[in-house]
Amino acid sequence: MLRTILAILAGLLVALVTIVAMEYLGMSLFPVPAGATLEDEADLARLVAEAPTGKLLWVALGWALAALLGGWTAARLSRAHRRVAALCVGGLIVVGVGATVATIPHPAWMVATGLLLPLPIAWLAARHTMRAGMAPPHS
Repeated sequence: MLRTILAILAGLLVALVTIVAMEYLGMSLFPVPAGATLEDEADLARLVAEAPTGKLLWVALGWALAALLGGWTAARLSRAHRRVAALCVGGLIVVGVGATVATIPHPAWMVATGLLLPLPIAWLAARHTMRAGMAPPHS
């Protein structure tokens, strides 16, 4: 059980790093307008409302990629509970997306994507580790 918990934590770390990396890369692809501050929630809400579709797709892609890489990592490291570990990571991403969209309004399609995709993507990542015959790393 301890191994599964550590696998979930490792998967969550990979997911968070993925999201942050995608956000930073997204800022270079879609620069923040001059004078906007990212610390102010009202400014953030305005930026999301005015963001081009490409930027919003980029953020949603980051959430999906985080579920894939984080779920894969958790499943790969977990020995006895691969699917559970991956789904926990996917579920934590859903919780994070839910908190984000509750704080800052997002378009409905983005909310649906962020809340509905991480769990199936994490499940597919776990399934891939099991189908590929990947033996868990030895202790």
